[in-house]
Amino acid sequence: MTLPVDWSLEGTARRRDTYYAASQRKFVPFVDPMIFRKGSMQYLWDEAGRKYTDLLGMNVCISVGHSHPVVVRAAMEQAAELTHCTTMFYHPVPAHLAEELAATMPKGPKGDIEWVVHFTNSGSEAIDLAMVMARGYTGNLDLLALRNAYHGPTSAAQSLTGIAGFRHAGMPGNVAFVAEPNQYRGIFGAGVDPYLDEIERTIAVATTGRVAGIFVESVQGYGGIIEMPKGYMSGAAERVRAAGGLYIADEVQSGFGRTGDHMWGFQVDDVIPDIVVMAKGIGNGFPLGAVVAQRHIAAPMAEKFMFHTYGANPTSCAAGRAVLQVLRDEGLQQNARDVGGALLDRLNDLKGRHPAIGDVRGRGLMLAIEMVRDRKSKEPDPDTTAAVFEACRDSGLILSKSGPTRSTLRMVPPLCLSLADVDQVAEGLDRAFSRRR
Repeated sequence: MTLPVDWSLEGTARRRDTYYAASQRKFVPFVDPMIFRKGSMQYLWDEAGRKYTDLLGMNVCISVGHSHPVVVRAAMEQAAELTHCTTMFYHPVPAHLAEELAATMPKGPKGDIEWVVHFTNSGSEAIDLAMVMARGYTGNLDLLALRNAYHGPTSAAQSLTGIAGFRHAGMPGNVAFVAEPNQYRGIFGAGVDPYLDEIERTIAVATTGRVAGIFVESVQGYGGIIEMPKGYMSGAAERVRAAGGLYIADEVQSGFGRTGDHMWGFQVDDVIPDIVVMAKGIGNGFPLGAVVAQRHIAAPMAEKFMFHTYGANPTSCAAGRAVLQVLRDEGLQQNARDVGGALLDRLNDLKGRHPAIGDVRGRGLMLAIEMVRDRKSKEPDPDTTAAVFEACRDSGLILSKSGPTRSTLRMVPPLCLSLADVDQVAEGLDRAFSRRR
């Protein structure tokens, strides 16, 4: 017997207001709340049956499409056979997924780098594990992170997060922040070398001089889609390794072909990380994360017990295997490149017609529009961002407000967004900008 569900907005709002914790109730993006009842590929339908184009990917979790039949079928077949099996026992599905993820990693110039996988429940847990792994391997405590970075809501992951709105009291320490190489409004302007010099200065004055590593999102997601410029990731790795540390690539949002050119965002700079953290799109909505590390770096972890209850859940791992299959079979990385490039052209056209747009940026299907009060001063304009965001709802578009001042519209749709959707998205954004005036 299926339990009854009250799909009314009034009933859902009442239950949320009464029984959700305050932290859960606050995170509602629109002035008027929404209920989504159905999703199919890049589209969503609310409880009243209205259709929307999902440019948010449910916070980048939907990689290959809502309720993709291949992913759903793989998970359902596994769940019907055995829903969960603890890692205390062997199961072939997580083992296959580990092998397949390791195969996507760079092997190095000599082809001799070996990778191993530790599954977690989420990206935040994966970040926590990577912190432990880096500190355990190097014997150093200090870590570096970038300003405007977002690495997750757990206490340890928050300590690496450089946005005040995501940080709570009581976080652990020994994290020093360096300026992010924002080519639009970075404190050193455009370029790479000054930001790399800042890493060396920070190591010299804000650490013991020896560090465990640096965490870098290959493209900052919640920070406003800030892409690491060419030379930054490889240069950061070089400087941190000189201080005894590791380079940890956070691919939670930028991985799985999202940037179009490569499977992983770090590949644009030919850097080989020591540790790669991934989640979100790995399961296409099923809870799953992973830390993929070079074998010798992960080895010391075996000296102590480390366990994530649902990390290697076979149902989620079956979904993860299906995601990799769909990415390959449907050419979604190339699709992200083609469709993302076409949409970026349209966004630049919008910039030419709407003075409120200060910057348009991104790669593949990881794009952003940043609003400013004045293009010369670059003063952030969260009010216009909020107004356009609300108006987008009437145009049938779902996206998000991001960045430290929430003055950026972030677009990270399912990778199946099509060229046929580009006109509808661009026209809807155009109407939203025109309406807010």
